[in-house]
Amino acid sequence: MTHSPLPVRVPLVLEPQGILESLRTARRNVLEIIPDIATKQPIVSGKTAIVKWHMVMDPKALRRVLLENLDNYPKSNVTKNILEPAIGDSLFVAEGAHWRWQRRAASPVFSHRNVQNLGPIMERAAERSVERVQQHLGRAMDLFDEMTKTTFDVISDVTFSGDDGIDQMAIHDAIDRYIEDIAKVSILDIIGVPTWVPRPGRITGSRGLKAMKKMADRAIEDRKTGGARDIPDLLDLLLDGEDPKTKRQMSTAELRDNLLTFIVAGHETTALTLSWALYLCAFDPQVQEKARLEAQSVLNGRTATAEDVPNLPYIRMIIDETLRLYPPAAFLSRTAQGTDQLCDRDIWKGDTVMLPVYALHRNELIWPEPDKFDPERFSDPKAIDRYAYLPFGNGPRVCIGAQFALQEAVMILASLLSKFKFTSIPGKDPQPIMILTLRPEGGVWLMVEEV
Repeated sequence: MTHSPLPVRVPLVLEPQGILESLRTARRNVLEIIPDIATKQPIVSGKTAIVKWHMVMDPKALRRVLLENLDNYPKSNVTKNILEPAIGDSLFVAEGAHWRWQRRAASPVFSHRNVQNLGPIMERAAERSVERVQQHLGRAMDLFDEMTKTTFDVISDVTFSGDDGIDQMAIHDAIDRYIEDIAKVSILDIIGVPTWVPRPGRITGSRGLKAMKKMADRAIEDRKTGGARDIPDLLDLLLDGEDPKTKRQMSTAELRDNLLTFIVAGHETTALTLSWALYLCAFDPQVQEKARLEAQSVLNGRTATAEDVPNLPYIRMIIDETLRLYPPAAFLSRTAQGTDQLCDRDIWKGDTVMLPVYALHRNELIWPEPDKFDPERFSDPKAIDRYAYLPFGNGPRVCIGAQFALQEAVMILASLLSKFKFTSIPGKDPQPIMILTLRPEGGVWLMVEEV
């Protein structure tokens, strides 16, 4: 079967757009407002009627924003407005001292040892996924739907293991509805228009969200009174966590907000990574075959374990390259608090500084043949500038769950590729559309065969 020489891409803007046209474009897919020149230059600046903006694709400048001058570039009000109704002032949203103490308290939760200890939960979820995929042999299947189920399996077991009072599907549905209803990013958000200006189509509350918070509160209170378990899950570890500097522990509300952050971030992003990885493996059968041989030689017919992950380097390269081409957090936005310089360009207080990760990862100054799917780019990760590749952000605010997500993704992808062959369906390519995260519109429909 012949296919296009490049995997699906977002069509970037070739001509400057007016504000109304940009608004329409952003309602459809916020990534389509990125100018094509952002993939060929280190920085692109512009001005709307109200706000001056800069898109930054230069690793040195990104290092300044995310590390050296971090406090000058807090998350934009927009990001907070979208996420605070769901996850409060938790790690993802908090700034300054409030963020620092929460990060210190939560960091040990995601230590290498704790993440490895959660391996058996990931293994069981991968096993259940293999059983479900098996039922579709010889037929087409939406792998985005399947990966969403699988990663939600993991995150709900990791957070609420053994809590029968938790309606996991209700939580899942509430998150999904919330993302669909509230998280559509408006062009007004991106360019920094004040948050009191109404956003079309955004609601401010959700019954499902309130129910989800109630369930999480109940689970936390129940756990506080229950006994310790043999292998602590995420909730146990958070309950025990304390800031080593101040000995402060999280209140029920803080625990709940951070727990919901990990649920929202921890299942949606990994499901997307796996869905796009399976699409890319179907797109390039040679890559898929090489990955399958590696998985089969390591696994010998069983499901992958956490201990197998270091022995699956090519599977890991596929995950890394997938995160380059389709980063779940494909567009970040910051608001400058004071004057600065990025790429010899003046930044003024109030300027919107955008980090279009999608354009950074496809920038011709950094990546040879940037739109091409080539896992071998990651054969020597040390050769890649740390600020040229930002699927998990970087600096002090690098994603706290990155190792958790990578372990889970490698285990699930290896388990599936060792047993099944996935083939593209002509005319059914997913389209990359950003609604809070970079999703495959229409799902990832692939033919499933046994190997």
